[in-house]
Amino acid sequence: MAAPPARARADYDYLIKLLLIGDSGVGKSCLLLRFLMVLSPPVSLPPLGRIDFKIRTIELDGKRIKLQIWDTAGQERFRTITTAYYRGAMGILLVYDVTDESSFNNIRNWIRNIEQHASDNVNKILVGNKADMDESKRAVPTSKGQALADEYGIKFFETSAKTNMNVEEVFFSIARDIKQRLAETDSRAEPQTIKIAQADQAAGSGQAAPKSSCCA
Repeated sequence: MAAPPARARADYDYLIKLLLIGDSGVGKSCLLLRFLMVLSPPVSLPPLGRIDFKIRTIELDGKRIKLQIWDTAGQERFRTITTAYYRGAMGILLVYDVTDESSFNNIRNWIRNIEQHASDNVNKILVGNKADMDESKRAVPTSKGQALADEYGIKFFETSAKTNMNVEEVFFSIARDIKQRLAETDSRAEPQTIKIAQADQAAGSGQAAPKSSCCA
């Protein structure tokens, strides 16, 4: 599975690959469905056991961002998610169910999976889904989710795919962080491009490029 290009094409400024990761049943597909419903309700979900992706293009800080969002669609229950799924991922949403403590405890296992298979600089965000449920059914306090996010130095949101609570905010937040990282990478590369151009210009005019003091 080839990694998607990140830089601009005719219809967008950045193409960003996002992954939804977490235990089966935490609502990953429902979050994706809710995020896509703004475009073309209803959206059909991929069949069980098939890893698939959906596309939504958003506007962020004057830039068009095409989000390619991959959903395991139940594949995680078969433990067949491979390195190919993580390859090229720029952002990962780690999702647990606030009414299911085991799905929260397994977030550490998913993070180990990410550290093993994804790139070192991948952006991560922690998502506690089903926050609309009655407090009597809640198994993971908000403070516990925030503490875990703080431990790993990542952002934290509680969401509800049912009520649309914070769904847009989660996807926009991680997309903005990734866009900023890519823009900073581009800006750091620019000085080197300028130096090369200056050296080429000097060579074309017959002038020797100045030597650095370490090579004198």
